[in-house]
Amino acid sequence: MLKHLPVVLFLTLLAATGGVAQVADTTYLSDLKRELRTQWPKNRRINIVFHGHSVPAGFWDNHEVHTLESYPNLFLKTLKAHYPYAVVNVIVTAIGGENSLNGAKRFETEVLPHQPDVIFIDYALNDRFSPLDKTREALEKMIRTAQAKNIKVILVTPSPDQRIGISDPSNPLDPYAAQIRELAKQYRTGLADPYIDFQKVVKEGKLKEVMSSINHPNEKGHMMIVERLASYFY
Repeated sequence: MLKHLPVVLFLTLLAATGGVAQVADTTYLSDLKRELRTQWPKNRRINIVFHGHSVPAGFWDNHEVHTLESYPNLFLKTLKAHYPYAVVNVIVTAIGGENSLNGAKRFETEVLPHQPDVIFIDYALNDRFSPLDKTREALEKMIRTAQAKNIKVILVTPSPDQRIGISDPSNPLDPYAAQIRELAKQYRTGLADPYIDFQKVVKEGKLKEVMSSINHPNEKGHMMIVERLASYFY
């Protein structure tokens, strides 16, 4: 997989990781965390973009959009509790029903103009309906485009669909979750992996407690995602 990297980036990764590409660790956002702690008049606004499908867009049951109870804004509330002096904008470019192939097409025109400091990318739940190689190409395109502009990327593994037994390793969503982990290692991006937390909930027989509909989490489920996202910011 490393062979797909541009040579300069490949060498940088090797130097930084002792020869093996790894997922970015908790130091990934060290500079940004300093910015978040900076007080007026030396502080600046921080833009965080959430790019993906209906889950980050805030869809719950019956196509209702619960913006304030879904993970981008729950994340903002959590972040602000930790950084009371920070000016933080949460920008949601997610579209219900979209996959990464279409998300990549509008990445430069609808995501980058927001001048993001960090971009969360969450498409795997819908990507399962497209070939793995095509979704990899789309995700790689977005990652490379962001990294070329020195924008931090955090890839997000999927939340559940109750029609899929995600505790079974042969389920159709698992390869897409695995691909996200592989890409995070390959490009040394951040990785938020709530998929493994939802798998534990499934094994405990409590999945319905964290879901608002067949394929959208409720606030409790969204907070599970927030806990994974927020770990890079503390």
